[in-house]
Amino acid sequence: MRVLNVYRTYFPDPPGGMQEAIRQICLSTSRLGVQNSVFTLSPNPAPGRIDRPEAQVVRQRSWAAPASCDLGGLQAVKTFRALVAEADVVHYFFPWPFADILRELAPRRPSVLTYISDVVRQKWLGRLYEPLMLRTLRGMDAVVCNSPAYARTSPVLQDPAIAERLRMIPLGIEESCYPTQSDAGLFARLAIEPSEPFVLFLGVLRYYKGLQFLLEACRNLPGKLVIAGFGPEAARVRGQARRMRLDQVKFAGHVTDSEKVALLKACRGLVLPSHLRSEAYGMVLVEASMHGKPMVSCEIGTGTSFVNQHGKTGFVVPPESPEALAGAMRRLLTDSALAARLGRNARQRYDALFSGDTLGRAYATLYSEIAKGALTPGAPAQDTPR
Repeated sequence: MRVLNVYRTYFPDPPGGMQEAIRQICLSTSRLGVQNSVFTLSPNPAPGRIDRPEAQVVRQRSWAAPASCDLGGLQAVKTFRALVAEADVVHYFFPWPFADILRELAPRRPSVLTYISDVVRQKWLGRLYEPLMLRTLRGMDAVVCNSPAYARTSPVLQDPAIAERLRMIPLGIEESCYPTQSDAGLFARLAIEPSEPFVLFLGVLRYYKGLQFLLEACRNLPGKLVIAGFGPEAARVRGQARRMRLDQVKFAGHVTDSEKVALLKACRGLVLPSHLRSEAYGMVLVEASMHGKPMVSCEIGTGTSFVNQHGKTGFVVPPESPEALAGAMRRLLTDSALAARLGRNARQRYDALFSGDTLGRAYATLYSEIAKGALTPGAPAQDTPR
């Protein structure tokens, strides 16, 4: 079966959680006989197609990206039409308004859309986009939501015509694609010992990550915080840490996969302080679960509280609360037995819900049913425990 995956950006351009989620879906389904390709835009696309382990990537030029919505030209439309004609199923990832336009201009094929996030930040643009958005969602054979919490709290997914198409498949990770050998050399660069307790933030530094509250929580932290990642907020976050004289906060910057594995193995726990619904799921929480690490996250009504269950795999605290973040991190740093127990629970939850095998089987089954026209309205593609 040939599946065309459609999103505005993809590897080898700078990584993010959405690209990683797509990569994991492609990896896990390819093991079950699915032939994946990815259509995407890039400011600097290389000519031809890029063969990657998970999929063949076809890129066209992104001419502009207003409000983070990459826009292509006539050649992008032509290329997309040709790729759709070759596909058995087209898999869209939402939101990307330009993909809605592409869909209108392409031949019809069995289609599924994975709904990652509501349009959160661009309120007035969202109102202009709403008619086209609803037309796209209502025209899908299936709409996949990644967590029960998001299905309950998204006003878009409450639309009756969309709700009857809704399927629940949690995002997951194929463990075998991670390095088996970690690179611990960065600990010397950070001037910390791998054996000393520290908590880890890992991800792109964006406006919705709540890093300003995380730094406030570190004033009297009985251990270190390592911030690994880069992004638009990097200069502001580093500046705040300097002004607050937070010597216990270490910035690792961009890390390699092997360095990331070293940090995940050594940390006492992972913290994701995101305070806005733009953090729709938190793939980094799945990474922490896979490595058997407890988590601290915020209750924002999205999938983060599905991956990280309060009191079972970690702590879920109110958003924008440095005091609550500090209290949760302090418990992990000062109670190694508690951290180990929560970490074991996190790994068990990964095995049950977020493994590559579970992810691949769920999507491969859904693709097959859509391609055959055999999807039962309202029937979940996978039972999802709370």
